[in-house]
Amino acid sequence: MPQPDTTPPDPASDELLLAAVERAARHRARDTPAVPMWALLEHLAIPRSSVAARQARAKLEALEASGDLQRSRRRGVATWELTDAGLRRLRGDGSVDWGAQLPESPQHRAWRNARALAAQEVERFRAQLRASLEDAASTLDAQPPPHSDAWLELGEELQRACRRVASASHCLHEWAEPIDARADLDSHVEASDATLDQGERARRRTRRAGRRNIGLWAQPPAG
Repeated sequence: MPQPDTTPPDPASDELLLAAVERAARHRARDTPAVPMWALLEHLAIPRSSVAARQARAKLEALEASGDLQRSRRRGVATWELTDAGLRRLRGDGSVDWGAQLPESPQHRAWRNARALAAQEVERFRAQLRASLEDAASTLDAQPPPHSDAWLELGEELQRACRRVASASHCLHEWAEPIDARADLDSHVEASDATLDQGERARRRTRRAGRRNIGLWAQPPAG
């Protein structure tokens, strides 16, 4: 898969900043269109502690002064949102799609990275699960029977191994490529759930929690 260009024009234009505010608000899917600075910088692919970040912050203040942006505070954090004037400026005469000029969105980057890592790791996860299953079979046949602690430990390892395989499989085969028109949120719902009773639907949704979180793939520390 070709790697998308994640480098925005330097410095970011006013219109690109407005487009980043709009997309960040849409992808956060919150009860407010206001977005914090860190989220805006992610959509611009700008490191937080950089000259470009300071330039972007100065431009935001200028856009606030011109009436294109409104600044507020949410839980003590400064946030930005488009005003009607800012939205009209962003739309312009329709000749330029500024949203299409933005770098790859954070949600698409998360999907791409998870998919690439899943392709790299899924066979290793399957091998680990197979080894754990073989350990379980050997433990079943052991004489004298092992202490109960061995079963409890093995059960934990089997659960971790199964979740790694399930998560990698979901990221590789089931997670549809996000589009920028809407937030890519895992609802933990599948089309096949319609055939299940309410209790089973709830249990499956609970089990699906964290299935896109590749940070959970790390092995627990030994000991």
